[in-house]
Amino acid sequence: MAQIPVLETARLKLRGHMEADFATAAEIWSDEAVFRFLGRPFTSEEVWTRLLRYVGHWKLLGYGFWAIEEKASGRFIGEGGICDFRRDITWPACVTAQDATREIGWALGAAYHGQGLATEAVQAMTRWADGHFGGARTICIINPANVPSVRVAEKCGYGEIAGVRYKENDLRVFARAAAGI
Repeated sequence: MAQIPVLETARLKLRGHMEADFATAAEIWSDEAVFRFLGRPFTSEEVWTRLLRYVGHWKLLGYGFWAIEEKASGRFIGEGGICDFRRDITWPACVTAQDATREIGWALGAAYHGQGLATEAVQAMTRWADGHFGGARTICIINPANVPSVRVAEKCGYGEIAGVRYKENDLRVFARAAAGI
């Protein structure tokens, strides 16, 4: 199994998921403030499947999602990382098949919104991705109504490149070239 790197920022620790994260993750993904731009809450079964998928990414691909922990309290507050979800999407021509294997995403519990923590976490993830993927760009897809996530993406160097339809939602595709590579 690939060693999951631990990333640290001033306020956060990004680490591999543990079974103990499940209950809090289920609470986070059932909160309307977290899922509202995704359409519906996730069931406990779906959250468990997500957690296993995150661990599987690291084992099979050498990258994946981290659990995001607040350093001061040691609390699990969300998750984020780089994934290959093999989404059933017809990507626009400006998104290559390789781009789709490096999709970044993030979600924090509602109590942690609006504090700059998502930006801090995404910056750590993109620094890691820049080295790991040897200069290849990463993408993310965001519901345009999710203005806070659009702002996080833009602060972290992502620019909108296209629109895409996924699960009956019109989303925007953002891309970021690796910095300093």
